[in-house]
Amino acid sequence: MLRELNVERAARRPAIVVTDVTDGEQRLVKAADIAADPLRAELAKQLRMGKSGMIEAGGKKLFLNVHAPTAKLVMVGAVHISQALAPLARSLDYDVTVVDPRTAFASPERFPDVPLVAQWPDVALPPLNIDHYTAFVALTHDPKIDDPALLHAFQRDCFYIGALGSKKTHARRAERLKAQGAKESDVARIHAPIGLPIGAVSPSEIAVAIMAEITAQLRLPKEAAA
Repeated sequence: MLRELNVERAARRPAIVVTDVTDGEQRLVKAADIAADPLRAELAKQLRMGKSGMIEAGGKKLFLNVHAPTAKLVMVGAVHISQALAPLARSLDYDVTVVDPRTAFASPERFPDVPLVAQWPDVALPPLNIDHYTAFVALTHDPKIDDPALLHAFQRDCFYIGALGSKKTHARRAERLKAQGAKESDVARIHAPIGLPIGAVSPSEIAVAIMAEITAQLRLPKEAAA
């Protein structure tokens, strides 16, 4: 079981070890198998919360030991919002990376202690191994940078995809993306305008709105986070 668990962890696939605290019997439930498991509701809830815990089911006390990957936040655009969002996300234990080919923006002085990749998305993004446990935000307002980045995020099944811009800006973005091969279902996954509607104005407030929306997408059931 430990070998199987390590394989899942290395592949950044979540898994849960279920232990009967009475007799010590254990079994491993992989993320792909949760939907068919008798404890699927309890397993799904603990996995969403990213926390281990004790439950009672079928007259038994069971400890659910959750092994979930560390969530990533990839920001395309080394802008003022990113400067506020990076430390906020790090305080919530996200692995943060900023991508922007514009070296005047992507500088260590503006982003201390944050990994920076000053390359175009087609070069910068593949090595980052973006996956389902990645929140992806496009913030440059430049289609040459944001559009290819969003197309990559679609392919990698990020749990959250957001993009800065008004409804009109997003409508134009949607048409460009579809012209480049994106499906309607891909475009529908973009949270735009980005962030929860809390009346945010300043970069720091917008960062709070974005991080709140990301958290809701990660932690709430799908029907509640939609």
